[in-house]
Amino acid sequence: MHCLWITLADPEPATNGQLIYSQGLIEAARSAGASLCVLGLARVERSAPPLDRSDLTWRLLPEENRSRWKRLIDTLPEVAQRGRFRSMALALEQALAERHWDALIFDSICAGWAFDAALRHRARAGSGSKIVYIAHNHEVTVARRIADASRGLRWLLKEADYLKVMALERRMIARSDLMTSNTPDDCRRFVAEGLGTPVAFLPPGYGGPRVEARTIGAEVPRRAIVVGSFNWPPKRISLERFLASAAAPLAAAGIELQFVGEVEAAYLQSLKSRYPSVDFVGPVDDVRPYMAAARIALVPDLLGGFKLKGLDYVFNRMPILAMRVALPGMPLVDGHSIGLFDSHDELARSVLALIDDFEALNARQQAAFEACAVRFDWPRIGRHLIGHIKRADRRAGIRRTNPIALAPAIDRPAAMPRP
Repeated sequence: MHCLWITLADPEPATNGQLIYSQGLIEAARSAGASLCVLGLARVERSAPPLDRSDLTWRLLPEENRSRWKRLIDTLPEVAQRGRFRSMALALEQALAERHWDALIFDSICAGWAFDAALRHRARAGSGSKIVYIAHNHEVTVARRIADASRGLRWLLKEADYLKVMALERRMIARSDLMTSNTPDDCRRFVAEGLGTPVAFLPPGYGGPRVEARTIGAEVPRRAIVVGSFNWPPKRISLERFLASAAAPLAAAGIELQFVGEVEAAYLQSLKSRYPSVDFVGPVDDVRPYMAAARIALVPDLLGGFKLKGLDYVFNRMPILAMRVALPGMPLVDGHSIGLFDSHDELARSVLALIDDFEALNARQQAAFEACAVRFDWPRIGRHLIGHIKRADRRAGIRRTNPIALAPAIDRPAAMPRP
């Protein structure tokens, strides 16, 4: 199977959840027997360009700046504009013309800049290519929450962008032959919208190290840690609301609060000045020593969508406290293998109650590890994706009257259809 894979950017180095998910899916699809050509933005963070292989080639172009007024009047939402420049469009046309593609895969709404060109190519060439949309989030929900958290002129701009997101997401779903989503909740949302496109459940895998055993005791610092990337506006909204609730009471109780991960330098300095009791580490080469030196891992996110840091926590044997909406798609049970809360105040109070309860901390990290140990396997997920693409009917944009959900239950991984 030959696939043209259109993504935001080179996923290496994988410094956030979107890049980790894209990187894992690309390699998983290749290992499942697909031959891929990946089109996206080059990244200055990579020390050397990726090497082409017989079944995986890269077309990566440097990003070009667009003026602010062009971005504002564009019919596409901001999230889909980064690849919208002439040299990228030419690279897309060249790739489309090179061969017959069994599938044109759009890796997140960020690839939406290329969607209409792909539709025109398929119509013009009479191609049998199947169009696949890999959703990373229910983007309308994300855009709605960003707008709701904005004020003044920014609110007006984000309201306009929300409408653009809605139009693009619905168009990409309605004109695709197959779409995927990485949480059961989002699968249900997409099916309920009634656009007629089959929806396949495609969770992320985990390919990182697994700590085989860990005992949390008094020698581990009284520290709670948050790991992740904090450059995305919804993440910053959650971060700042949590800090407003938790920084003072945790400091008063002698509990360290630490944030580790990618964050823009100016924003990092702003956080340090506003919350001097909190340890903002910023990006690091290896997060594992930081997780090993903390008793509790926190997920204060207010937005759904799969959080890959949840898998990092589980397989590094970190007991997790999270907002109730924050970790959909993980087979964890509240009060047994995780603690789930409806407010940041409750989350902070649970840290206070649990930080010195070593029996509970160790029981939870063990239960979470056991619940996830045989799931989230990248090779299996790659076979799952390629199998669904092969079985998908080419719809050519014709809407079905009845949507078809292909999403299997998260608590029954053996029920996943196999190619």
